[in-house]
Parts: sequence; C-alpha cells; structure tokens
Amino acid sequence: MKKETVLLIAITLIVGLLIGILVSKGGKKMVSPPSGTPAPAPAVNYQQNIKMLEGIVASDPANRNAWVELGHNYFDSDQPVKAVEAYNKALELDPNDPNVLTDQGVMFRRLGWFDRAVENFTRAYELDPSHRQSLYNLGIVYRYDLQDFEKAREAWAKYLVLSPSGPGSDQVRAEMEFLQTQTRPESR
Repeated sequence: MKKETVLLIAITLIVGLLIGILVSKGGKKMVSPPSGTPAPAPAVNYQQNIKMLEGIVASDPANRNAWVELGHNYFDSDQPVKAVEAYNKALELDPNDPNVLTDQGVMFRRLGWFDRAVENFTRAYELDPSHRQSLYNLGIVYRYDLQDFEKAREAWAKYLVLSPSGPGSDQVRAEMEFLQTQTRPESR
C-alpha cells in the first residue's frame, strides 16, 4: 500500500471517530455552568406525561397514584378544570389525603371557586392539624380573594404556631403586619 493511502485511511478513521463522539454527545454543549449557578431544570413535556397517565388511568381507573400524578401534570400545565377532575378521582379512592385536597383547593382558587377552596383547605387541616400548606393557602384565600382579614389572621396564626421560623413564616408575619395597618373590611 502506498504511504498516501495509509495516511488517507488513518485520517478518515480519526475524522469518523470524532464525528461519532460528537454525535453520541447529541450535539450538546459540554459547558458546565459557572460555579454557584444552578444547572437549568430539565424541560418537562407535560403533554407527553399527560397522554401516558391518561392511558394508565383508562386501563386502570383504580390507580390512585396515576390520578394524583395526572392532577399534578394538569396543575403544572395550567389546566385547572382537568386538574380538579383528576384530583376528584384520586379523592374518590382516598378522601383523606390533605396534600391532594390542598392541591385541588389551589385549582379551585385559580378557577375563582373560593368557597370550595376554603372547604378543601379546611378539610386538609382537619385531617392533618400539622398541615401548614393548607393553613397558608387558607390565609391567602381569605386575605386576597374574600377580603376577610380576621379569618386570614386566624389561619396564619395557626400556621405560625406550627412553623414559627423560616421563609414561609417570615412571609406570613409580613402579611399579618400589613393586615394590622389596613382598615378591616367586615368579616363575611
């Protein structure tokens, strides 16, 4: 074999190897984020997840976890009516889940169904008297949606008993301080 032919074969192999490496990396940049900067969160394909979960609940309607996850995917993709319906199915299978009640309550609030949101948050707290998120959300609905400052203070006072310190507590304290400076609308 001629020297040029051997050299051409070697170059072709090296180029092929390099192309193979680049393709196997998916063409992704191999740059790491600067120190202290978190890596970006992976994109979530809610529609793909929803389609898969809808298939699961269609074939296994008693799969409570799939209903909950379907509700979460609807929640996160801003489909409140479908989230409420999926959470309803999960609650039919286990009506005593304060987390699902709270998530459904958030969707009720987003739909403007404030009384139903209050019912869910109250029920969640009754089921689990240490459930801070239900108290936090209950205060939000009373404060911002129903303008019932007294009931907002009641919910948030209970929250602060459960969680006297931390970022959520600081926010609740700031809300309560604000409410003290406001003219109190009549409680409903």
